[in-house]
Amino acid sequence: MNNLAILIPCYNEGITIKKVVQDCQKSTKDISGVKIYVYDNNSTDNTVEEARKAGAIVRREYQQGKGNVIRRMFREIDANCYIMLDGDDTYPTDAIPEMMDLVTNKNVDMVVGDRLSSSYFNENKRPFHNIGNVLVRGTINRLFKSSIRDILTGYRAFSFQFAKVYPVLAKGFEIETEMSIFAIENNLSVENYIIDYRDRPKGSESKLNTYSDGFKVLRKVFSLYRNYHPYNFYSIVSLLLIIISAAFFLPKVWLPYIHTGMVQNMPTMVVCGFMVVASLILYSAGLVLDLVNQKNKQEFEFKLQQVHTDRLTKEDSKKHD
Repeated sequence: MNNLAILIPCYNEGITIKKVVQDCQKSTKDISGVKIYVYDNNSTDNTVEEARKAGAIVRREYQQGKGNVIRRMFREIDANCYIMLDGDDTYPTDAIPEMMDLVTNKNVDMVVGDRLSSSYFNENKRPFHNIGNVLVRGTINRLFKSSIRDILTGYRAFSFQFAKVYPVLAKGFEIETEMSIFAIENNLSVENYIIDYRDRPKGSESKLNTYSDGFKVLRKVFSLYRNYHPYNFYSIVSLLLIIISAAFFLPKVWLPYIHTGMVQNMPTMVVCGFMVVASLILYSAGLVLDLVNQKNKQEFEFKLQQVHTDRLTKEDSKKHD
């Protein structure tokens, strides 16, 4: 098991990856047991060659998408602490020792490299990225009652247990959103750590599409809200159906019936009846799914215990060997 594993997912970062690896080496020269892994995701430039020249361990993930790369990383590598950062030279590597300290000495499960509280809005040259970051952060912190200050940052530190219990479902850039909400909902320890952000150097291009990837992130947020808070989600939909049904039923069916004693809009009454039935079904589904969700949280706690036990067993076995 590595003491510290630095994980760098890469796709066409040949211009910057060598400098990023060398900066990581300089920042961790006083830390023992450090391995730097560059996971190439089908790059068509010289990313692999530059990473190897710098001294990184290069591995490949052939399924396209950052989420797929991180799944592979967490599956293959065992370490006391993981540092994940992008290969675009936008993050300061001198923050690695302090972020690692939060994980190893203060039992933090995920340290979030907070760009938005420092230089991000001045350095980033894509204004819609600024708006998107603020929108996603505000939406998640309100829906999930959290205080993470930078949801979409790619600079994070993780504990061993986080890496081994986190089920990576996202395939692309929505991965940071998913892991943030996962940590919040499972009561894992999360800390914000303010970092300085610098824009990409000249010639380096972002792989993030402002609109399509932004839409995927927002869709992921609401999908996860439905999964983690099914009672609230289905109750809201159920209430909306009741309100719409009442808005049509009262003026179109009930009031005319009071005056004439006859149902003058039978189709409207039938549709309203179906909407009420659908509302009751959705509310019942929310109740059932909420019970399932509570059961899943209990099982997750057992899984945490199992991961901790397995780790201790491996360490004892290694000592005896």
